[in-house]
Amino acid sequence: MGLFSSVKPLLGQKFSKLKKECLNRSEKFSDPKFPPHDSSLFFSKDPPGVITWKRPHEIVDNPRLFVEGVSANDVTQGQLGNCWFVAACASLTGVKELWHRVIPDYKDQEYGDLHPGIFHFRFWRFGEWIDVVVDDLLPTIDGQLIFTHSREKGEFWCALLEKAYAKLHGSYEALEGGNLSDALVDLTSGVSAHLDLSIGGYQDDFEKRKQLFKMMTQEHEEKALMCCAITVSELYPN
Repeated sequence: MGLFSSVKPLLGQKFSKLKKECLNRSEKFSDPKFPPHDSSLFFSKDPPGVITWKRPHEIVDNPRLFVEGVSANDVTQGQLGNCWFVAACASLTGVKELWHRVIPDYKDQEYGDLHPGIFHFRFWRFGEWIDVVVDDLLPTIDGQLIFTHSREKGEFWCALLEKAYAKLHGSYEALEGGNLSDALVDLTSGVSAHLDLSIGGYQDDFEKRKQLFKMMTQEHEEKALMCCAITVSELYPN
């Protein structure tokens, strides 16, 4: 795991040290660097309602980081325009070696008795891995998570991963309208390639489509992540 020999803690927060301190004091971790405050949510608009920050054990009786592993079907977008990040997370679940990098020591981070409410995730930024520590206070309205969440009841890995990514960017709002290629790079340290199928003659050229499928098959065998996106147009304009 040479890639992780020089992991840099974001804002100087070292996960092991902070977790040990919380356990020694029998306290839940509350992150002073990314507090449960509106400033962590939005910088240019008001929240979509009355926000209450809750820990998973205040939302469900038996919270888990994972419920029967991870699946692309777990990840559900909430009230935030970050479908690019949600799609990248869903793609990540298909390659175990990759999500193990992003969610290090995942078994040790699992919920259990006396869990200190602290997690850490890793993202590739500007040529180095950044370790991001977060608490597990999550924004809710009427007891429901308002941003990315899992379809599996009681599973919180994707909500916590999104919180760490939001912290890395400064706020949840900073994740709106991003680029799918950027998210894939941040989650893998790889190099992304973007292909626009609306140009280049793919619709009318069978041979081009055949070569594209061959390339995609080869990349899939190499465990490359692949995502697609469409442009949504208004079918019935006013």
